[in-house]
Amino acid sequence: MSAPAGALSHLRAIEVGAFIAGPFCGQILADLGMDVIKVEPPGRGDAMRTWGAARTSNGKSLWWPVIGRNKRSLSLDLRKPDGRDILRRLVAEADVLIENFRPGTLERWGLAPEDLRRDNPSLIVARVSGFGQTGPYSEKAGFGAVAEAMAGLRTLTGYPDRPSTRVGISIGDSLAGLYAAIGVLTAVVARGQRAGAGQTIDVSIAEAVLGVMESILSEQAATGAVRTRSGPVLPKIAPSNVYPTAEGGEVVIAANADGLFRHLCEAMGRPDLADDPAFATHEARGARQAELDAIIGAWTKDRPRGEVIALMDRHGIPAGPVNDAAAVVSDPHFRARGAIVEVPDVSFGSVTMQGPVPKLDGTPGTIRWTGPEVGAHTRDILADALGLDAASLDRLAAEGVI
Repeated sequence: MSAPAGALSHLRAIEVGAFIAGPFCGQILADLGMDVIKVEPPGRGDAMRTWGAARTSNGKSLWWPVIGRNKRSLSLDLRKPDGRDILRRLVAEADVLIENFRPGTLERWGLAPEDLRRDNPSLIVARVSGFGQTGPYSEKAGFGAVAEAMAGLRTLTGYPDRPSTRVGISIGDSLAGLYAAIGVLTAVVARGQRAGAGQTIDVSIAEAVLGVMESILSEQAATGAVRTRSGPVLPKIAPSNVYPTAEGGEVVIAANADGLFRHLCEAMGRPDLADDPAFATHEARGARQAELDAIIGAWTKDRPRGEVIALMDRHGIPAGPVNDAAAVVSDPHFRARGAIVEVPDVSFGSVTMQGPVPKLDGTPGTIRWTGPEVGAHTRDILADALGLDAASLDRLAAEGVI
């Protein structure tokens, strides 16, 4: 384990809460060098230590090494007064507190942001919840799946003649964590402009989803149009779809601009389509989207996927394979850019995972270690940050506080 590095290495965050949204914010900040202390319940640790669709032979989850990477683990029972007192003392010396408890939890513990700032006026508090700290739904239980549905995303996923589906990942939680990280970075900059004053960041998972809904809400408000599920296409945007290939794989071709469409027609040996009034313009192609997709699909289905993609590349047309995880992991481009990396791990030997995003050429993000064991750094943190001696640490351990 090396010392923290990166642009944020002078900052410390205390991360409390569990699951995805808050911890993903911590992951982003830790990748960029921030010293993130992950507070976990003694013994069992964060729920993410047991989540994941597949396990290795040792029965451990492979999600934790990713979302817990670059963090130091402090086991601390916040249900106990001594545990909350230790958290308060740690936060008094920190720059950021990240939490994603149900609204009101910190307040019931006497750890509301305004209380914490009595000891640390510069403290930045990032709060992530299903529906925000205020409003009629603020106390409503709010996992990402519910927030995604209530924010309108579920009406857009899937096929129009079938029930709505979810995105294959916890996209609402991840978006909320990303927005929280942006909020923290903004508050750090603002702190330098506001005489060192901290502030609170209130991120709602539902609003994080709303933030990426493009013009869908404006369209409804202005015209009454309600966009619904459309399968693999965007209505009136053509051609841009998934097409079959000879060996059973799929390819995405996106030629939904007049110039690109003409190049596609040349590549297909069908220059007549580009001059046909039925397809020559963006509006015309949108009106006959299904017919055009059928023509392209009939052309791709008899050709190997690699041949189709190579032909598209030669003509400057955006195209690519529909990759599963195995194909992503072995993709030479992702490997060359460090987007897929191998990180040493004490339990697994090595863990394959995605690299830090974004890439900075002066202060790049790094993965210094994978998610640590529960409480791996408890004694070091409490001794260094709070000056607790061995006898005090032994007493706290015996009482189940750490």
